[in-house]
Amino acid sequence: MKVALVHDYLVQGGGAEKVLQAFCELFPNAPIYTLLYDESVMQGAFADRRVYTSHLQRMPFALKHHRSLPLLMTSAIESFDFSEYDLVLSDSSSFAKGIITRPETLHISYMHTPMRYAWDDCQKYTSDFGLPKVIEKMVPLVMNYVRVWDYASASRVDHLIANSAFVAKRIRKYYQQESVVIHPPVDVKRFSSVDVGEPQEDYYLMVGRLIAYKRHDIAVEAFNKSGKKLKIIGRGPEMERLERMAADNIEFMGRVADEDLAKYYAGCKGFIFPQEEDFGIVAIEALAAGRPLIAFKGGDIVEHVKEGVQGVLFDAQTASSLQEGIERFENMQFDYQKISDSVAGFDTVHFKKKMKAHIDDIYSAHVKTFK
Repeated sequence: MKVALVHDYLVQGGGAEKVLQAFCELFPNAPIYTLLYDESVMQGAFADRRVYTSHLQRMPFALKHHRSLPLLMTSAIESFDFSEYDLVLSDSSSFAKGIITRPETLHISYMHTPMRYAWDDCQKYTSDFGLPKVIEKMVPLVMNYVRVWDYASASRVDHLIANSAFVAKRIRKYYQQESVVIHPPVDVKRFSSVDVGEPQEDYYLMVGRLIAYKRHDIAVEAFNKSGKKLKIIGRGPEMERLERMAADNIEFMGRVADEDLAKYYAGCKGFIFPQEEDFGIVAIEALAAGRPLIAFKGGDIVEHVKEGVQGVLFDAQTASSLQEGIERFENMQFDYQKISDSVAGFDTVHFKKKMKAHIDDIYSAHVKTFK
């Protein structure tokens, strides 16, 4: 069986790239096809892999301003030739699922989410990404085409896998298709191997890219008022604005080494999670380390947090609602080992087993139809 992997673009590291790494381990000889590839940002993660990029790779500034190119990406992803492959496995939150394959080639797409800036409030998402004003004004004009393309491209996929029940609902709503849920891989063992007992220090923690939808701003506002200690790990376009907002009790740590991240999880009193996510990998990492969450009651996280067991949920994305959640949190007692044990099933080993078994079943059935 000859296999190819397809990814939207390799210009930043995150949960989607961890999924791709797991796919690379499942299929060690499979090349990667992607719209854009910034090898320096990937820090050698795919250095041993054949990576094929689209013609957009040759465009000046494309690596830094890829979000301004949705119209070009629709045709670019369709330009790849997969005629020599038996199986193509894409992971996608935007364009990767839009590849064109011959009938004999099985295309399975692991969906992180339907394209958010096409189907949700596109003006809000484009402003969150800090695009130039002239691009923002053009967005409503081009999004009708992008939505039509996105819907049509999803129908080309032979089998859809959703990364959460929340995403499965979105797939059903926007694409009118069913999907199987397999949660993304989390390096649970790495985070559960640290001391999951009482917190080692008196601070709260946030981890993730500093972009607008993750709502670091309401956390900064809440901790400015309370004076409690907050550490923020991550970098991104919101960093300067957030630093200007923040009081001295809030520490911006930038990027930390992977080997140190587990220690910061273990040290915190609780993990602040004010965003709506399709699947929050950093939240699962925190739970693996035995740390309870103070999380917004939205997205997929509600599937994994029972009030008073894995943490608390607050109702609105406001500083006051977050503060109220923290106050409730501080009057609770938690079983830290129970929290860690509750996410053991998300480990990368389990993910790869589930994916391999599922792909094998689908491929066997597919081959029979073409005999």
